[in-house]
Amino acid sequence: MSLLAKVRRLVGKRPALDYLTFTVYTRRECCCCHTAIDLLNEAKRKHQFHLKTIDVDSDPSLVEAYGLSVPVVTLNGKVRFRGVVNPLLLERLLIASP
Repeated sequence: MSLLAKVRRLVGKRPALDYLTFTVYTRRECCCCHTAIDLLNEAKRKHQFHLKTIDVDSDPSLVEAYGLSVPVVTLNGKVRFRGVVNPLLLERLLIASP
């Protein structure tokens, strides 16, 4: 049994993390973006945080800021992932949230 599984067993069901907001800066035809959103939606069902998506092509300043780096995932305004969302790091981030 992994350490993460042991921690979950000891802690039991975590309370909702509805004070967290993940924002995904994306592009319509980006397969990495769709994968990131699917992964975050799966985690959202478990942890009940908020999830927003923003198409960078809707705003020239976002195109300039993120260019081809999408997906860019922020948590409460702080960049946490660029290009790929690592599921293990995402889970650790959620478990560590106060």
